[in-house]
Amino acid sequence: MMQSTTAEADAAKLKTALKDIPLPVARPVLVVISGLPGTGKSYFSKKLAGRWPFLIVESDALRRVLFRLPSFSAEESLRLFAAIHLLVKDYLAQRISIIMDATNLLERHREILYSIAERQGAKLIVVRVKAPEELVRQRLEAREQGLDRESHSGADWTVYEKMKPTAERIKGWHFVADSSGDVAPIVEKVLKELNRR
Repeated sequence: MMQSTTAEADAAKLKTALKDIPLPVARPVLVVISGLPGTGKSYFSKKLAGRWPFLIVESDALRRVLFRLPSFSAEESLRLFAAIHLLVKDYLAQRISIIMDATNLLERHREILYSIAERQGAKLIVVRVKAPEELVRQRLEAREQGLDRESHSGADWTVYEKMKPTAERIKGWHFVADSSGDVAPIVEKVLKELNRR
């Protein structure tokens, strides 16, 4: 019971940090983004949200709302995602479409989101974002040097290398976006799928 109360209080706190909530739609959409740090998940999310009314739920930004000095520990992540899952469930129930921008590397973590989408009657789309390792390394180094002011991530190359072996193959049908090139064609394919409803 205590854990549920904490998650609800955390979700309420996270809600205050979310701006530009889009209007409800007849059938909401949940886009689950998956990818290692530095692959361009947030970049892709913003490009897609620029073409469709989505609320971007970015785990890196929300972590800093809950934890002033994040440790990125397993316990911290459990608490963060318990709150995020409540948030996603609540907004989908209000028929607001969401992009869930997080690494989402483990299938069991993605399955929680798939289940929420199904229970809320939302259309589910999964996008794996990737980029060549050398480009990822350059991006992460730019973050460390403070050259990427838009990034909320605290992940560096060491974190990338640590997470890489844990990334699990997405079992179901999904899109793949390579952010080393133009992501517009994949954005268009996702939009086409959205319009198929």
